[in-house]
Amino acid sequence: MPHAQQNEVASLDIQRTSPLRQCALTRDRLAQSEMIRFVRSPQGGIVPDIAGRLPGRGVWLKADRSLLVEAIGKNIFARALKQPVSVDMGLLDLVETLLVRRLQGIIGMAKRAGDIVIGFSQVRSKIKAGAGGILLMASDSAEDGRMKLYRLAQALPQTIWISGGLTSTELGEPLGRSDMVYGFIRQGAFSSHWLIGYGRLKGYRSVPELNWFPPLEAMTKTGASATA
Repeated sequence: MPHAQQNEVASLDIQRTSPLRQCALTRDRLAQSEMIRFVRSPQGGIVPDIAGRLPGRGVWLKADRSLLVEAIGKNIFARALKQPVSVDMGLLDLVETLLVRRLQGIIGMAKRAGDIVIGFSQVRSKIKAGAGGILLMASDSAEDGRMKLYRLAQALPQTIWISGGLTSTELGEPLGRSDMVYGFIRQGAFSSHWLIGYGRLKGYRSVPELNWFPPLEAMTKTGASATA
C-alpha cells in the first residue's frame, strides 16, 4: 500500500530514541531528528550542521524554511549564542542543498550495500515481489510511469513510501549517472534514515507527491493512522 506522508509514522522508532531539543524560536521541545542544528563559525557566520557533529555550541531550529526566515529577522542566533553573528540570506538555500546532499549520500550507501534497485522495470519487479520500502520518483518523471507504479503498489499489502521531491539529476548524481527517474530502497536502515532526512527536506522544499495521486490513507502495518 503506497503512502505519500513521509516521516511521522514509519520513522517513529528512530524518533523515540532521538534526543529532544528545544527550538530556539518556538521554544517547542522536539525530536532532534525533526530539527536542524546551526553553529557559529570561527569567522562569526552561522553555519548549518546537518549531521549535528560540528564543534561548538549549537542552536536548534525546527526544520522549516519559514521559521529560519523568522529566526534571522528576530536575531535569534545572536541571542541564543550570546555573541554577535553574521547571517547570509543564502543560508536558506544552503540548508536545502545540504539536506539534498544528505539524501544523496543515503542513495550512494544503499547502492554500495545492494539495497537499492534502479529503473522502471527493476522497481516494478521489486514491488511485485512483495518488497516494502521507499519508492523514489523523480519530480520530473512522467505521469504515466508514476501512475503505473502507484497502481501496482496500491494493489499490494506491503508498506511503500513515495518520495518525489528530488529531480532525476539529483537522484542520479550519487550513482554516477546523468539521471535516475525511478528507484526503490528496500525497507531497513537506509529507508528509515531516508524518511528522517526527507521529512526535514520537506520543511525547505515543496514536494509534489501529495498532488500526484488520489488522496492516500496513510496507515502503518499495525493499522495506526496518520495524516498527510
